[in-house]
Amino acid sequence: MRFRTELKNIRTFSKLIAALNSLEKIAWVRLDDEHVRITVIPDTGSQVWASLSVGLIFDNYTLQSADVNNTINLELPLGPLQRALKSAANSNHANLRLTKRDGVPMLSMTIHTMTKDDAPDGRSGGGGGGGGGGGAFSKSRHQHGSTSTPDADDPFGDVFEQESLELAMRREHEKIITQDIPVRVLNPATVETIMQPVIREPDVHIQLPPLLQLKAISDRFTKLALTTATGRGASTNPKLELSANMFGSLRLRLVTDTLDVTSVWNGLENPELDPSQLAMPVEEHPSTVFKQAGADKWATVRVDGKDWSRVLSVGRLDGRVIACFCDDHALILYVYVPHQDDSNAEDVVTYYVSSFSS
Repeated sequence: MRFRTELKNIRTFSKLIAALNSLEKIAWVRLDDEHVRITVIPDTGSQVWASLSVGLIFDNYTLQSADVNNTINLELPLGPLQRALKSAANSNHANLRLTKRDGVPMLSMTIHTMTKDDAPDGRSGGGGGGGGGGGAFSKSRHQHGSTSTPDADDPFGDVFEQESLELAMRREHEKIITQDIPVRVLNPATVETIMQPVIREPDVHIQLPPLLQLKAISDRFTKLALTTATGRGASTNPKLELSANMFGSLRLRLVTDTLDVTSVWNGLENPELDPSQLAMPVEEHPSTVFKQAGADKWATVRVDGKDWSRVLSVGRLDGRVIACFCDDHALILYVYVPHQDDSNAEDVVTYYVSSFSS
């Protein structure tokens, strides 16, 4: 079993891992010849299924496995990986390989960075190159009888040694950092039991506004619900009502015993469906039925405010997001991650958010 690669597009990879780590501390990762699949399934809360092409985050990719499909399955702690990627953010290059330390499987990240040394400073006492500190200058002023001056026109010739321009400037040195991330290598038969949720065809599909904007308002609603909650039976997990229609509108609403606040976005896009991807004619699709019912026909889900905030942290990836509403059942978010070196290429991260009953 062998896995080794150079990291590419570290910034995007780091943002994705940070978003996933906010939901759950452990992920299942499947590596194959073409894709990196990352699955996060918390005990409670939203699930994530990410399928990334190798070229989005890796370069000079080598993978060898005894598995018939040439795959490697890992259980990976997201926190240590996030910290390692943060260390690599400003590196010249970094690589990742599967290895062992004392018999324990590790993902070992080697990070190459350049550090700068301070040049000797003639204003400081003590250290520095060739006796060039202020103390030496002070001493020389009192040695009026010295006969060692090689050049009478150079009053400092007997005080400072000459240095090359390179030594007088800040110097760069390569620094190598290794971060070891403990992992578990999983049996292929075990991971086959991890099944992606099966969701019915959505009633409404709509492109969301910028997620960080939506997150700011959602967080405000959640905080408002928490600060106004009273009594022993008050919930510490406020529920937000999210609705959309097939006329480009999205509605976020908070309803409690004492509050009823709403924020609405209009003019959003309802993407066209691809008939080749449907199991039914477009005219029979639930979203077509919702559209025929008019702008007052909304699909609604109720989400946990805190979990929803963690989901929306994926907005840091800056990709477009299509939300698919299964009325009163579930919300599926398709987050499209653009490639840095190919504007026409995208990978997708899928979030499954269950709806709470009203």
